[in-house]
Amino acid sequence: MTLQELKYLVALADHGHFGRAAESCFITQSTLSTQIKKLEDFLGVTLFDRSLKRVAPTPIGREILQAARNIVEESERIRELARHAQDPMARTVHLGVIPTLGPYYLPHALTLVHRKYPGLRLLLREEMTQHILERLDAGTLDAGLLALPVADDGLRVEPLFYEPFFAALPAGHPLAKRDVLKVNDIMAEKLLLLDEGHCLRDQALDVCGGGSRGREEVRATSLETLRQMVGLGLGLTLLPALAVDAAPRASKKAVEIRPFRAPPPGRTIGLVWRRRAPFPETFERLALLLKSALPGGVEPV
Repeated sequence: MTLQELKYLVALADHGHFGRAAESCFITQSTLSTQIKKLEDFLGVTLFDRSLKRVAPTPIGREILQAARNIVEESERIRELARHAQDPMARTVHLGVIPTLGPYYLPHALTLVHRKYPGLRLLLREEMTQHILERLDAGTLDAGLLALPVADDGLRVEPLFYEPFFAALPAGHPLAKRDVLKVNDIMAEKLLLLDEGHCLRDQALDVCGGGSRGREEVRATSLETLRQMVGLGLGLTLLPALAVDAAPRASKKAVEIRPFRAPPPGRTIGLVWRRRAPFPETFERLALLLKSALPGGVEPV
């Protein structure tokens, strides 16, 4: 019994016709028929019912077919692994991205990757930090774009850039009269935050102090919702640099953006992946590329 015979078995089951199956395998119909009969003789069972208009597996044939599919799929996976080893930038990477970064950074990052590594396919999933870390641990994600620090000895962490925070104020707010703010200027203000689970929420609280916890009245599920609430005069918030220029035109009139005095508060964004992941060269090269061409508004680390 050979792998090629198992591929013929799967092809015949998929097409239900000797002629079409043979054509898909680039062999003659008589060769396919001979190979299937040879496999049946070796196994001592009839794999297909040939009396039907559409050739169909017998009951035992269906069970053997499922095992054959598994073997064929695993053999393809082995070939894929070998191909990746020859070119680590010609593969599929499942990448998790935090929601407060994805919409603002991914267009830039994906353009870079497509130009430099057209064979690298990124399948993206927006998740909160904890869910990304859980999926990395489970192996359903290959890497993540997160705000650091990340405390997990099983992960390799490569800082990419520092993203300063800006104060978003309602138009006409007294603080909007200043060109530059100090963090102390907003300590007594009503701070609007993202909902529990967003890492940016915790970072904002770290910047503004624990006393902010008692002042929050509204929680939002996205930065754009926060921006709208600021425009309605419900309070102020912190926006990461990449999100500042993404505001809709209407929001720009209702919200005033002010920088903080240097050194500004902010967050460090990094690429993380499992230390024992196969082909770490993929992630090392990806991180190097992302660090080599930073978007405007962020700082190198």
